Amino acid sequence: MPATGSPTTERAIAERIALSMRAIADPTRVQILRLLMDAPDGRRGVTDLAARLGLTQPTVSHHVRVMANDGILQGVQEGRQVWYSLVPSRLSDVFDFVQRSPADAPAAPVDPAVLARITDDLALRFAGTFSRETVAEYVASSYELLRRGAPRDRHLSSHTSRFTADRLGSLADANAPSSTDAAASASPTSVLFVCVQNAGRSQLASGILRALAGDRVRVLTAGSQPTETINPKIVAALNEIGVSIDGEYPKPLTDEVVRGADVVITMGCGDACPIYPGRRYLDWELPDPADMGMDGVRTVRDDIDRRVRELLRSLPAVNAG
Repeated sequence: MPATGSPTTERAIAERIALSMRAIADPTRVQILRLLMDAPDGRRGVTDLAARLGLTQPTVSHHVRVMANDGILQGVQEGRQVWYSLVPSRLSDVFDFVQRSPADAPAAPVDPAVLARITDDLALRFAGTFSRETVAEYVASSYELLRRGAPRDRHLSSHTSRFTADRLGSLADANAPSSTDAAASASPTSVLFVCVQNAGRSQLASGILRALAGDRVRVLTAGSQPTETINPKIVAALNEIGVSIDGEYPKPLTDEVVRGADVVITMGCGDACPIYPGRRYLDWELPDPADMGMDGVRTVRDDIDRRVRELLRSLPAVNAG
């Protein structure tokens, strides 16, 4: 059997994705997929799809069958109704294709309210080092530099945030006096977020905490039953508020990451997380966004955002900084 990452495996992956693209390379099928992605529970029936698209049911049924035959959609019979949804393992293959603008079209400008939020978040992160006015100037200039250099960047919000943070961090390092104070080398507070798949709730929480705290907090994530990839709706929902999770991936829960954490926050993973004395444990009761439409994902994101900000205010080491 070829190893993961071998040319044979990479070829098989490429062929699977190419097949997906052929199966959805039709305007009606793209519309159907968008409607399924935006459905509150991630599924719709043919009657509903036909009404929303202004098409006949036989026409919609044909398109749905094509995508079901190619393993992109799955149907569940409930009484006389068949509910269609995206096959979870294919979501990452088709999400970007369905959501994106035409390849040669520039990305939409970032909402000024999102840039203001990025400024507020980075002002909190660099409190005591830079004024909000300075942060705002760097956010504006970073946004313009990226927009001119990559006008089709669909993650411009989160990239603006990360680019600004990198620039401000470098400026702070350059201006900082050398110090041998023991506090300068003290380890940051370590926070571990644990959910089931490590593809949704824990990634939302970790991305927001990293954006707010920077290197003042060491952020870790894990899943009791990790999946293969992060839900692309999570990436999109975070990008909407200027938060990036570039480079993150689902990973299993291991004993040492729990032992090394100061704060352990569980989200729907039951008793999977071992208990060690001296750690602070919190359980956040949150619905799993795995099968939600984007509106549902946004609701979970905003709830987590509120909880993370409360958590940040409760960390003595961070507030002392």
